[in-house]
Amino acid sequence: MPPSQPRLTAVVEKPLYEVVENLAKRDHMSLSQKVRDLLLGALELIEDASLEALVEERRKVSKKGYSLAETKRRFRVA
Repeated sequence: MPPSQPRLTAVVEKPLYEVVENLAKRDHMSLSQKVRDLLLGALELIEDASLEALVEERRKVSKKGYSLAETKRRFRVA
């Protein structure tokens, strides 16, 4: 029967393997689960960095700023 999830194989240096192995033991999870969590975290950081770059670019382009009162009015916040 084929596995239910796709598989990845990675070759890492022994010190890196040991660090991930220790983290998995500390968190009482399998090595596979810990690697998955670390990959998801890394992808979130990459996404955050990309969005931050987009925000900075829009800040440079946008000439008009709004006061807090104007922002609240626009979003109908009390």
